Amino acid sequence: MNRRWIEMAVVLACAAFALRSLGLIDATSLWSDELYSVGKSFQPSYVDLLAQLRQDTHPPLYYSLLWLWGVVAGQSGLSLRLLSWLAYVAGGLLMTRQAWDLAPPSRHRSALLLAALMAFCSPYPLRFSIEGKSYALLTALVALAWWWRQRRQPGLYGLAVLLASLTHFYGLFLFAATACWDAARHRTSLSAAAVLALLPSVGWVAYAWKYLFGSSAASWIGRPDFALLEDTLARALGPWPLPKLGVILIFFWVLRRWGCQSACRDEEFSLKQALLDWSGVIPSTLMVIGVVAVSFVKPLAFSRYFIVLVPAFLPWLAIQGAQLSLNQRGKRFSLIALLLALGLFWWQGFEPLQARGLDASRESDNFRAVSQVTAGEPFRFAPRPRLFNLSDQIEQAASRLPRLGGSWGDEDDLEELLKKKPFPDVIWIAASGPETVMRSRLLPLNALAESNDYQCQVKPQIPSFTRIFVCQSAR
Repeated sequence: MNRRWIEMAVVLACAAFALRSLGLIDATSLWSDELYSVGKSFQPSYVDLLAQLRQDTHPPLYYSLLWLWGVVAGQSGLSLRLLSWLAYVAGGLLMTRQAWDLAPPSRHRSALLLAALMAFCSPYPLRFSIEGKSYALLTALVALAWWWRQRRQPGLYGLAVLLASLTHFYGLFLFAATACWDAARHRTSLSAAAVLALLPSVGWVAYAWKYLFGSSAASWIGRPDFALLEDTLARALGPWPLPKLGVILIFFWVLRRWGCQSACRDEEFSLKQALLDWSGVIPSTLMVIGVVAVSFVKPLAFSRYFIVLVPAFLPWLAIQGAQLSLNQRGKRFSLIALLLALGLFWWQGFEPLQARGLDASRESDNFRAVSQVTAGEPFRFAPRPRLFNLSDQIEQAASRLPRLGGSWGDEDDLEELLKKKPFPDVIWIAASGPETVMRSRLLPLNALAESNDYQCQVKPQIPSFTRIFVCQSAR
């Protein structure tokens, strides 16, 4: 196939994935973590924002940028996710350029094309391309840091490290490991630049010390086990990660056995230290080892956070693929495998990002549906009322609520209401999440209502991951 046609096909594929994700930016409900982003960042003033972040597990840059973005683009779910999409595009371009710079001159174009496909079309970047969290921005900043590092630009490298470490603490961990590695390799200027750049994020740790080292911080993270590996692979490869990994290994074995030229079969998989070093693979691996080791004492290893590995491993893998010397059979076999992979990524990558009829759930949450079903009701209660109030705020900004209702309250608010007479004729009790979790969370509210002569019935025909009770007073 003509090289120009191949390049055009790759550009079209990347654009199709990027534009498809942009088209789905408002298709699903904001899930709990995204609503927390709204609650942290969409504050009246920056002083209020800093007060909120002192009780948070992440440093302030992403939320500060989101606050500024909200001032310019509006405080809505659309603007929240659009910031991530822009970062996803920027990160993809940076990783693609990194592959070009690190590849041998004869393999520049091949490495660039493979990197572009992985950066824009593979599950890990795609998953966070339209999520209102810091991961897409973190990926772009880490990619920028690796790019300036391999170009031996300490000042600009330090600036990128500063931004990455203030976006997420995994940026701090990653470049602390890199500073140690560069110091061991006698790269004094690069190591010193990283150390100086990390000081503000270390200062933030001191500022939020009481919360960060309290029992509630990152309490959802468990100690490392096999599930951590499997979940991380699932984010990188999509559903069924272990069977897919097996298929990939078989593919490369078949390709090496029958699809390579004789010289290719005689070469070992490229593990040249210079490429592993300047791509960031070695420092990233050191960071993983350190984080997992510490996590047996203080759990820190969480599959989502390992997105920081993508900017190092993606260009390196693209260069490995570009250096294969394939015969005609190998080229045809690789093209078929690539088309199948893109088709699978399109199906599995976009499936969680698109709404199905009335079901606009994401990550087992559907706060949007509850806000819309209960719109205009004056007495509403939930186990996590703050998230429902934030959901109402976002739905109002999107003009999807026909009328406003009363603020959501918790169990204490319901108990206070039931001390007054007359009782309201109808109260609404709702939750969003996995079925078993919703049932346990709703028990105290239901018990309180029924002990005060309310008869609670589940509202029928509601979307998945929602549970809504309509409680009528029997008095």
